[in-house]
Amino acid sequence: MDNTAVNIVGGGEDEMRQKVCDTIAARAKEAAASRGQFTIGFSGGSAAKMVCSGLRSRKDVEWGKWHVFTCDERHVQLSDPDSNIAYVQRELLDHVGVPSSNVYPIDPSVDVSAAAEDYVAKLRKVFPDKSQVPKFDFLILGMGPDGHTCSLFPGHPGLEEMKRLVIPITDSPKPPPNRITLTYPVLNNARCVVVIGTGSSKADVIKKCLEPDPGSEEPALPIARVFPHTGELIWFLDTASASKLSKTNA
Repeated sequence: MDNTAVNIVGGGEDEMRQKVCDTIAARAKEAAASRGQFTIGFSGGSAAKMVCSGLRSRKDVEWGKWHVFTCDERHVQLSDPDSNIAYVQRELLDHVGVPSSNVYPIDPSVDVSAAAEDYVAKLRKVFPDKSQVPKFDFLILGMGPDGHTCSLFPGHPGLEEMKRLVIPITDSPKPPPNRITLTYPVLNNARCVVVIGTGSSKADVIKKCLEPDPGSEEPALPIARVFPHTGELIWFLDTASASKLSKTNA
């Protein structure tokens, strides 16, 4: 795991938030300086809550250079509480200077398959070279106790998708069932991926990901298959989620 860093944060949620947001701000500054823009994908759930609340008051960010996507999205209206991008909009973007033209929601007015195709078109507005997989500057991922990340669930056929950039999900084991999600070719082409894990309910899955049993024949969990080819993978864990790791990872 040469390009993987594991950070165990013992100071509680506030310290975790500060460290994650410091990392985002530093990568955003670097991207803006070298490429003139910063491309970021948000996940929903607790990861989004932590990041949005921590970034909202930052004064060291060139918000006008941000392009904001979601790593996965529920196929719901933007007014629905389940909408990931609506949460990011309400809790972060409405308070900072990201142009509305640089925010890319799904189109909930079409069916989920068409919404996935439309999202590819939105990706291509920012990453126009169709011969290349989009290369995000930064992706923020969470994980479930079952090891899922984005809307890539254990045992789902979407885990094996290596051609399409975005796929529709119609059978999510977590409601709502209809979603779209980025696939591994996009996740693993990012310059930096941050995985945020908090709470004791994540301890077993984190142990399996970071210290897998070499004799196990179980397939790798979805989150364990996130490994950027040339980028960084940074885990931010609290003491509860890291409680089953050996001391060598602490």
